[in-house]
Parts: sequence; structure tokens; C-alpha cells
Amino acid sequence: MNKVSYEITPNPATMKFLLHRSVTEEGFDCPTAQDAERSPLASKIFGFPWTSSVYVGSDFITVTKQDWVDWELLAHPLSGLIQEHLDSNEPVVVDFTPVVEDENDTPIVRNIKSVLNREIRPAVALDGGDIVFYKYEDNILYIRMKGACSGCPSSQVTLKQGIEARMVELFPEIKEVVAV
Repeated sequence: MNKVSYEITPNPATMKFLLHRSVTEEGFDCPTAQDAERSPLASKIFGFPWTSSVYVGSDFITVTKQDWVDWELLAHPLSGLIQEHLDSNEPVVVDFTPVVEDENDTPIVRNIKSVLNREIRPAVALDGGDIVFYKYEDNILYIRMKGACSGCPSSQVTLKQGIEARMVELFPEIKEVVAV
């Protein structure tokens, strides 16, 4: 297996990291950390303050850095971090279908689905799982846990201390979050 390598690009602020394997069929741009939710690796790279943007290509990642740091300091350690990510079999790209709003949804259901898509699902996807809206009835939010979340020993902790705590914080009318 080839190790992650890197090469310069015409943009001196951007370096291309070759993954030597396909990670997505269609590339996508991550100009901010919030836009990196589809890629756990891009999210990890945004954990560094010098990251300006990330592009995830079919078999490469390009990283654009801030001007105050040089590639001579970053390129080799960053290629090592990317290689560690690949070696640990963590996903580079997580494709999840957004929870679709229904025209009959109440305003709170629309807001719940929005928070699930924007915050909860990307966080859970980092661990290989997914959370899907099932229904909201009598101030109880019902969700389905999928993938790694389904049957995970810590799923109840995630459900109660993570998802339920966040949803009740945002929507005080929610009394409980239940997995079905």
C-alpha cells in the first residue's frame, strides 16, 4: 500500500496530498470547518488553526493554509496525520442523506430535523453511525439509531447525555428522546 504523498500546486498556499486510493466519486469543497461535516478527515484537518480550506477529491485532498505558516513545517507531519487516519480505517467521506422536511411538518419538527442534519448526524457519523428522525409526538422525540450506533454499548450514553441533552437545551418542550 502506498503511503500518502504530497505535491505542490500552482497556488503556493495549497498542497495536494495523494491518498493512492479512491475515497469519493465526486469531490467537494470545504471552505469552512462547518462545511467539512461530510468528511471526518477534513474536520480533523480543520482542527489546526492554520487551516484555511480543504478540498476532498476522488483520491486526494488539497489543503490551503494560512499565510503565517510555511509548508516546510506542515507538509510532512500533515501527510503523516492523513496516513494515520487512513490506516485506522476511519472514513474519509461519510455520505448521509439529509432528513427531509415534509411540507406537513410543524415548525418544531422542521427545526428538530434541521438540528439533526446540521449538528447531531455529522457528529455521530464520525463514529460510523447515523441518527434518523422517526417522529415527534407528545413532547417525545423518537429517533432510529443506525450503523455503528445500532447495538453499540455506549449508544444509551450517546442518546441520553449527548443527543437528548442537546435537543432539550435547544427545545425545552422536548421531555425525552427515545430510540425505536
